Amino acid sequence: MIVLYSLIFIGGYISAAGLGLTCPEWPLCPNGILPSEEYLIEWIHRTIAAITGGLVIATMIAALINRNADSKIKVTSSLATVFVITQITLGALVIDLKLHAVLVAIHLGIGILLFAMVLLTTLFAFRISNTVQTRA
Repeated sequence: MIVLYSLIFIGGYISAAGLGLTCPEWPLCPNGILPSEEYLIEWIHRTIAAITGGLVIATMIAALINRNADSKIKVTSSLATVFVITQITLGALVIDLKLHAVLVAIHLGIGILLFAMVLLTTLFAFRISNTVQTRA
C-alpha cells in the first residue's frame, strides 16, 4: 500500500509539474539504467512502478497458490494484477503518444482502481487474519 501510494503521489507531482515527458523514451531514459539529473524524477516514478508491479503480481501468485486464501483475496489481487499490467501499458502509451489527455485521464482512473483493489486485498487479509485469531 505504501509503495503504491508513493507511486500515485509521485505520478501526480510529475503530471502537475509538467514533467511527464522529461524522459521521452520508454522504458528507460536516454542515458540508460542510471539517468542524468534531468531525468531523475521520471526515472524514480518508473522504478517505483516496476517495484509496485512486482509486488502486486507476487501478491496475486501467493494468494492463488495458497489453498487457505479466501476467494475475495484471490479476486481482488487478480484484478489488481490486471490493473497494474494495464497501467504499465498505458504508461508506455502516454509517453509514446506525447501525453495525450484522454490517455493521461485513463491512466489516472486505472491507478485509482488499482489502489482500490490493493486496499481491498489488504483489508480482506487483515479481516480474515483477525477472524482466525479471534476463533483460536
